[in-house]
Amino acid sequence: MIELSLVKTHLRVDHDDEDALIQGYLDAAQVHVEQHCDRVIVETPLLPEEMGLTKDVQQAILLLVGHWYANREAVASGLTEVPLAVGRLLWYRKRF
Repeated sequence: MIELSLVKTHLRVDHDDEDALIQGYLDAAQVHVEQHCDRVIVETPLLPEEMGLTKDVQQAILLLVGHWYANREAVASGLTEVPLAVGRLLWYRKRF
């Protein structure tokens, strides 16, 4: 749903050497967001367990990819969790 070219622009990557790596982060970030929100991302949501790829959801995915791209280890520079912005972009979408 999110084009690799947009993700590469977000990461400021202008080469193709890491396309597979970046695509892997993109796929994982989408799954992470879906699990966090307990919903599946679809083009046109019709059911309660579905959500659209709105601008805030897209931004959360981009932030996750950027975080994982820049911090490729489990802990980097004292960071131990996903950036706060991602949680704030998604908190209200979580199903309870």
